[in-house]
Amino acid sequence: MSTARFQPSLLAALASCLALTLAACSPGTTGGTPAGAAGPPRSGGSLTWGIETEPITFNPHLYAQAKARLLVWNSFESLLTHDRTGAPVPWLATGYQASPDGLAYTLKLRTDVTFHDGERFDAAAVKANIDQLRQPGYAPTVAAVQLRNLKTVEVLAPDTVRFVLTAPDVLILDFLASPQGAQISPQSLRTARNIKAGGTDVVGTGPFILDRYVPGQEVRYRKNPAYNWAPPTAGHTGPAYLEQITYRFLKESSVRVGALTANQVQLIEGVPATDQQLITGNPNLRLIRELNSGSAYSYYFNVSHPPFDDERVRRAFRDAVDVDAVLQAVYRDTATRAWSVVSPASRLYDKRFEGTYGGNAARANALLDAAGWTRRDAAGYRVKDGRRLTVRLLQSAPYVRDRRDILAQAVQAAVKQSAGIDLAISVVDQGTATEALNGNRYEVFDNSRADTDAGAALNLLLHSAGAINRTQVNDPELDRLLAAGQATGDPVQRARIYADLQQRVVADQALLLPLYAPADQIAASTAVGGIGFEPTAGVPASAYDLWIGH
Repeated sequence: MSTARFQPSLLAALASCLALTLAACSPGTTGGTPAGAAGPPRSGGSLTWGIETEPITFNPHLYAQAKARLLVWNSFESLLTHDRTGAPVPWLATGYQASPDGLAYTLKLRTDVTFHDGERFDAAAVKANIDQLRQPGYAPTVAAVQLRNLKTVEVLAPDTVRFVLTAPDVLILDFLASPQGAQISPQSLRTARNIKAGGTDVVGTGPFILDRYVPGQEVRYRKNPAYNWAPPTAGHTGPAYLEQITYRFLKESSVRVGALTANQVQLIEGVPATDQQLITGNPNLRLIRELNSGSAYSYYFNVSHPPFDDERVRRAFRDAVDVDAVLQAVYRDTATRAWSVVSPASRLYDKRFEGTYGGNAARANALLDAAGWTRRDAAGYRVKDGRRLTVRLLQSAPYVRDRRDILAQAVQAAVKQSAGIDLAISVVDQGTATEALNGNRYEVFDNSRADTDAGAALNLLLHSAGAINRTQVNDPELDRLLAAGQATGDPVQRARIYADLQQRVVADQALLLPLYAPADQIAASTAVGGIGFEPTAGVPASAYDLWIGH
């Protein structure tokens, strides 16, 4: 068997990165007082964190909101995690072995871990979680991509489990380090009142225990005093420093910033450019930023019906938008433009497409003329066969972040002014959005994903059988590339495969308009230490390493 073992020297080196160092060296730190002003780590106290997004579920298996990821790791943990290079490192597993043919992964598990309800964590618990994930209708997105090639899970011993595959699949390791692969107590799986929604009776092994959830207001966690199995990427070992942390749901950025400056909360995430000067100009606050990995925030074109079944109209929409000007208007100088479906923060990003399209009104109009949209109505919109060139964008409210509703309005104005395209925007509840998407009553679908491995996102978004393939593209060559990227672990070969894939969807077929690379911002009191981002994913880390300075 080929082996990937976690050596003691590596563990020691990773563990030596103490929380104080993490706080002082977080990327993109700005503000009045150095991050180290919180002083050395100490235990005790409670914090309140204002967050932009209320989770639609507390069940990690069904995690789908990047902004809710920081809550997942408070209560739940996965078998592996990632270091800053993207390499898998141990968490609830101590190591893994891959078979030479890539069809089996054998994991050794920690033997000192317990769930919050007192149940022991072991190989049987791992199998129970996978069995649950494969239940029909429970987690179809996970089953369709991350577990697509999983054949069986075998319990070899209480501390040993083997994943047997039908085909080589490197995304299985990414799954084992993902929120969807986090471990839920088997007792919770059997007895929870609403397993899909999660809640206080759906428990994990993490450093905090979900204590109270008030819909529309807040969620509170209390320390797990028995916790002693942090991953080597953490800033310390043993229980969390904080006794308690409360997350308040504050959708509006001005409300979050106001709460922070008034000391009603000690941390916030999601700080738009318009409010960042209020943070950086205050000597008692600081601001840190990080790009997310995974897929870029993009507009995906529905090619299953007019007008985007015509490639010329897709290209015209892209050329009608001066993305740099739109981003500057909405985000000032804080947004990183995206040129591909893959985030610029990803190792799989291909830079070849930078500067190759967009911001060309003359070309957009020529393309629309050639496509037969030659007339205009009284409002200035293009018309063909008596029908206005209208494309519908439905934004599901629980997923709207980063002022994406404002960004949509800026794109709407741009495509009307440059090319006479009517972008009709609706921000709706999740049920309405799902119904419209499933009923094919849309032309534009907006999405970004913070998957650590962009391959997972691309399988969901672009495979003909992808759970959120809202372009509705059905391209055998695209499916072949996705399968090849999932099957090989060679980084050079994977990069080449995904470069070909990006060429096909961005340049050759113009299936989407990439807009920006999602990023997270944390603003906090300088009295708070241990603030950081999750390695590789680039999203805010859990509260485990946080402490309150003197």
